[in-house]
Amino acid sequence: MSSSVRAAQASYVVLPDTVTDKPTVFSFLVSKFPAIAKSVWQTRILDGKVHWRDGTPITLETAFIPRERVYYYREVEQESIIPFEEKILRQASEFMLVFKPHFLAVNPSGNFVNECLVNRLRIKTGNQEIVAAHRLDRATAGVMLLSLNSATRHDYHELFKSGQTRKTYQAIAPLNSELKAMIAKDTLTLPMAWTVKNRLQKTVPSFLMCISDGEANSHSKIRLIEVHNGYGLFELAPVTGRTHQLRVHMMSLGMPLLNDRLYPELLDKAPDDFAKPLKLMAQRLCFTDPITQECVDVSCDGFNLRDEVRLL
Repeated sequence: MSSSVRAAQASYVVLPDTVTDKPTVFSFLVSKFPAIAKSVWQTRILDGKVHWRDGTPITLETAFIPRERVYYYREVEQESIIPFEEKILRQASEFMLVFKPHFLAVNPSGNFVNECLVNRLRIKTGNQEIVAAHRLDRATAGVMLLSLNSATRHDYHELFKSGQTRKTYQAIAPLNSELKAMIAKDTLTLPMAWTVKNRLQKTVPSFLMCISDGEANSHSKIRLIEVHNGYGLFELAPVTGRTHQLRVHMMSLGMPLLNDRLYPELLDKAPDDFAKPLKLMAQRLCFTDPITQECVDVSCDGFNLRDEVRLL
């Protein structure tokens, strides 16, 4: 552990044009981030740790300017070191594909300011323009696409926004009673497939998702491909990309993922148990490079859950 850690990578917030009752940037930041004490923002500003896009420092009296970006540096008292390494799987002129290990955040979040994938890669490559093109939960491992050039960044973000990528995940989960009964009767034929479509929405607490009534906004294709001692190895193909979609869809089948601390029951907050990662991995990513029109198909074959399920 190290104490009083400041992020090497600046975060920013866009000042919304809908806000009219905050005359200064300082007053807006205090209102925007209620979990951070007013005195903390005051100290950060006085120490020159809050600035405009061009680096000009913001003072306590600086006026609120709608649509401008305000940059600041997140700080935590202590930051845990994640004892797993990322691996560059493929690098091109405009992007790189990387294996992100379990427990490593993609960007600064929570108690992690520098121990994140983007910051590690910026240090490793010397390229400060590296930005993730999509999301992957801290608990989930697997293939990540990162943009290397701000001039073409939008093209790679658009791949995910417009559904032009194909992602395949691996997962391990305990089998439900129906499947166990089929195994006992020797009637289970693999692979076995499900199509799950339902409506997902935020619940309480707000970082969790639940299934609700209404038109479906989520869609996953799920295949059971191996069984071992009451556990299954699953291949998951998300058609849509809702938060926690695969975890909730597996739970809806009566097979929540192994070592999931959120579903079906939110467990008490605790230090990471590095011996029990969530058994979910983004195994393969396919897309057409928007710049070169080349077909890109990358798997993290050196990292997979097939061997792990056979040991259960």
